[in-house]
Amino acid sequence: MTPLRRFHRVAVLLGGVSAERDVSLNSGRNCAQALREEGYEVVEIDPKSSDLAGQLNAAKPDAVFNALHGRWGEDGCVQGLLEVMGLAYTHSGVLASALAMHKQRAKDVFRVAGLPVVNSIVVNRREAARTHLMAPPYVLKPVNEGSSVGVFIIREGDNRPPEALGREDWALSDEMMVEEYVPGRELSIGVMGGRALAVTEITTSHSFYDYEAKYSEGGSKHVIPAPIPKVVMEEAMALAEKAHAALGCRGVTRTDLRYDDSQDAHRLILLEVNTQPGMTKTSLVPEQAAFAGFSYGALCRWIVEDASCGR
Repeated sequence: MTPLRRFHRVAVLLGGVSAERDVSLNSGRNCAQALREEGYEVVEIDPKSSDLAGQLNAAKPDAVFNALHGRWGEDGCVQGLLEVMGLAYTHSGVLASALAMHKQRAKDVFRVAGLPVVNSIVVNRREAARTHLMAPPYVLKPVNEGSSVGVFIIREGDNRPPEALGREDWALSDEMMVEEYVPGRELSIGVMGGRALAVTEITTSHSFYDYEAKYSEGGSKHVIPAPIPKVVMEEAMALAEKAHAALGCRGVTRTDLRYDDSQDAHRLILLEVNTQPGMTKTSLVPEQAAFAGFSYGALCRWIVEDASCGR
């Protein structure tokens, strides 16, 4: 059910300075247009400078729709500023955002909560570039980036890790997570207000579900509901809800899982929780919301009306 309108003037934060700037621009523009169609007065703010507080003071919004993706916008930094300014904002608060963005810290929380994760370590990228720190196959990923930016899958038979990790022009985090590779199928579950929306299976012709597969037209196929046994679907939705709660998330999140059905003992493995899922035309959460009966505009309105300070 879409809540009654409490807010009139909404500032949509989009773009920003992270490696996911282009995706955020796309998400934010879509959200801003939808909110205008829902009757809100909308001002778009692209915080490319350090004066976001000044931009917000000038805009005088009743609420802030945070459509930033990646570091700074999604890791608790902007959330902290909004808390200090006393502005109602969307999605998760400072602590949940910071935990979810740091993949290893999030795993620590998931382990304590009894949720299924695989072994991983965090090392400097140059150390990861020198030699295999885990028996292949394994995955290398920046510990605090999203959208599969900077992710490598090291296959059996690969002689060494990718040389790109040791290059001087590497523009991502120096901290890399080395993680056990999980074979199987890619599942994603949106959670809205603590309740799972649906389970989507993602397939792609790419080597894995990388940045290009996620955001280029035809790069991936989303099958909703996922063609998996009912008991697995129910378990996947329950895991997403538990992961959302374990981190203390608010609003809308998306949980990514691997479903390993390669052996008799099927297993679900929790990969990560995204606290500010993409809202582009190819994004998973809008598709799942539509499957659950929410139009794109109704989803954006729900997110805004869920906004608060002290999250």
